[in-house]
Amino acid sequence: MRKSRSFEVRAKGPIACFTRPEMKVERMSYEVMTPSAARGLLEAILWKPAIRWVIERISVGAPVQWMSFRRNEVNSRASDKVYFADEDRAQRNTVALRDVDYLVRAHFMMTESAGPDENVVKFEEMFHRRIQRGQHFHQPYLGCREFVADVSPVVEGFKAIEGDGERPLGLMFYDYDFRAAAPRPLFFDARLRGGVMEVPAFAAVLAENGVAS
Repeated sequence: MRKSRSFEVRAKGPIACFTRPEMKVERMSYEVMTPSAARGLLEAILWKPAIRWVIERISVGAPVQWMSFRRNEVNSRASDKVYFADEDRAQRNTVALRDVDYLVRAHFMMTESAGPDENVVKFEEMFHRRIQRGQHFHQPYLGCREFVADVSPVVEGFKAIEGDGERPLGLMFYDYDFRAAAPRPLFFDARLRGGVMEVPAFAAVLAENGVAS
């Protein structure tokens, strides 16, 4: 067996920003958490070379609400050279989400890096223990590292927002295709139905982007 059972995790927070890649100057969030951000949440709880998380759906439990603020950001990426952040700062506007509440449903697949003593049941039990105890390798966050996420097992009481039928979200960043020499960004046509965004399979996203599987 190479596929785990499905897990559901709840993630809440006062601020979230899932940045749209086409916004170069100002930071603008998507309306809903992206699949790659959801994968990051799960990897914060359990990441091993032997497994790969696959997001199935993201449910929205709170109305989409916006907030805007300005903050200092650096213009350059970190490097091995001597770097002075004070000399490279710029004030940029951020349009983020506030008071978010999500339910992420996902499973993991075993990878080629799995050793002979590594199996699905082992990692299922490991993930269950870690989320029950509130353990994580690093602080889970909602899009940006400074926007901390409160991650917990799903308990009774979560209810997806009631939408007006189908709500198109436009092209949303899915994740990177790491098979190429340079990681290739992939996008999909995201839609919210009854407060739930179904995430297509990797092969379907590749086809939608005109990439061979």
